[in-house]
Amino acid sequence: MFNSLLFAFGNLLHPRMLWLMVWPVLVAIGIWGVALFFMWAQLVLWLAEKLRAGIALATFWVEWDSTDVAMFTAKLLVLLMLVPLVQFTALLILGVFGMPSMVEHVAARRFPALERRRGGTFAGSVINSVLAVLGLVGLGLLSLPFWFFPPLWPAIPLVIFGWVNQRVLRYDALAEHAAEDEMTRIFREQRFTMYLLGVILALVAYIPVIGLLAPVVFGLAFIHYLLEALQRSRGAPLEGEEPRR
Repeated sequence: MFNSLLFAFGNLLHPRMLWLMVWPVLVAIGIWGVALFFMWAQLVLWLAEKLRAGIALATFWVEWDSTDVAMFTAKLLVLLMLVPLVQFTALLILGVFGMPSMVEHVAARRFPALERRRGGTFAGSVINSVLAVLGLVGLGLLSLPFWFFPPLWPAIPLVIFGWVNQRVLRYDALAEHAAEDEMTRIFREQRFTMYLLGVILALVAYIPVIGLLAPVVFGLAFIHYLLEALQRSRGAPLEGEEPRR
């Protein structure tokens, strides 16, 4: 996993990769900036009312006005979720428009002899992205009761977006080179490492500036990691290794 991240940072020196770091993020910021411009007040008020009701229920034995606390918490929660949502949107854009060129970039330099069995399709990529969005919504709804416990706030987005991030990136990383059965097998065998990479990406999202530019780094890391796993599964030696006897 760490070798894949190192290879990914090395690939960033290419101008095409640098450009991919920028434009999906700008588009994602624009989308969510417009959404918040029209929805900020209503969203904060709605969430504050829900929180105020929850606080009143939890502290029914004490009479106090929790409006200010609820408003502050609502604003904090919206901002807390906005960062990974911007990153996730950039990741979706990158998955559709950037991953094919990233796969070509990595494959030409590190895996030129790896056979292309084309088990994935553009339709499959779109379906995979839709399933990732539905999974995000579903996990978000399931997690709603836990948002009333402040100690869990930092962990909830990491848990959710760790799964969503790896779901978005894994398909396009292997679609060109792996057969359908190979993709299924590798996704099953590498699910822990892929989830860990997804969690790290979700965590990096909160680092100013760097977090917004991270999707392309982790997209490259997924490509390196999964193409290497594919090559190993076929029994082919990696660069610098002796062939198996």
